[in-house]
Order: sequence, then structure tokens, then C-alpha cells
Amino acid sequence: MNSVEQEIMDIAQEECAEVIQAISKVRRFGLTTEHKGVTNQAHLEEEVGDLMCMFELMIEKGIIDQVSCMEASRRKRIKLAQWSNIT
Repeated sequence: MNSVEQEIMDIAQEECAEVIQAISKVRRFGLTTEHKGVTNQAHLEEEVGDLMCMFELMIEKGIIDQVSCMEASRRKRIKLAQWSNIT
């Protein structure tokens, strides 16, 4: 892995942690609760957007394959339909 790919992976890892933290805040305090004038929902959206950007960069740099990721997503939806209450 070259230095650019490593940096993308490092930042993606950090963004994953920030999404986890934002989800925890939503679960603890709700979507509409505000902190410093920003709702938990808006903060979660910002963090998910940041992570989506990192996914896009991984695809652009050839770290991951978009078609393979979409197929994995499709398989996950099938599992969720079978093993969860998510439809």
C-alpha cells in the first residue's frame, strides 16, 4: 500500500469511530437533541457523509471495488431480511 492509500485507510478508520460515537449520542439522547446548536441527527449525517467520502476515495484509488461492495450490500440486505426485523 502506498502512502496515499494508507492515509485514506487511516482517515476512513477514524471516520468509522466518529460514526460510532454519533450513533451512540443518538441512542442516548435522541435525534433531535442539540449540542452546541447542532442536532444529533445533523451530526450523524455529517459523520456518515464523511465516511461515504472515504468509501468513494477507496473506490477511486482502487483499494476496493464498487461492484463487489454493491454485491456485498445486496447479500447483507438478504441476511437482514432473514435474521432481523429490518425489511
